[in-house]
Amino acid sequence: MRHDLTHIQRWIAPGSRVLDLGCGDGQFLKTLQEQRQVRGTGLEIDEANITECVAKGLNIIEQNVDLGLGNFPDQSFDTVVMAHAIQAVHYPDRVLEEMLRIGREGIVTFPNFAHWRCRLHLGTRGRMPVSRFMPYTWYDTPNIHFCTVHDFEALCEERNIRILNRYMVGNTDNKPRLARAWPNLFAATAIYHISH
Repeated sequence: MRHDLTHIQRWIAPGSRVLDLGCGDGQFLKTLQEQRQVRGTGLEIDEANITECVAKGLNIIEQNVDLGLGNFPDQSFDTVVMAHAIQAVHYPDRVLEEMLRIGREGIVTFPNFAHWRCRLHLGTRGRMPVSRFMPYTWYDTPNIHFCTVHDFEALCEERNIRILNRYMVGNTDNKPRLARAWPNLFAATAIYHISH
């Protein structure tokens, strides 16, 4: 399981109600149900992923997050999770607001596009980087908003979103202090626990 998904389990209370936006194949939601006994619901738009989620016995709703979350009442979940998907939605600011309207807390993870390797690649090659971590070329990437740690924190401040906790993941686990000390430069993935 991805490191960001392993880490955020600590912020999800056992037995809580969880909504996973862009839940993919549902493996994370299934893990939460098994290990944290959450009552989980997933939102997904990819048909193949929805089929996998149903095969796992998960409660899945086919829905495009960009079209809003108006079908969910206020505070209907304890935690709303959006892991590695906020950079792929058209209106990330609106999605954050909706997450915190329907959930008491939110957890967001995203790739930090200010990571030193991205900067170096752009600076020396003049092209968008393609790597194991970001395996898409500029023309076929699902990422439409290139967010950095500083960008996300500025948006939270602007929208009066409280950052309860954050955790930064470097490219490797052998130098985690660098990612925590200088997150905008050394964090490959940013993980935020937020609320209003």
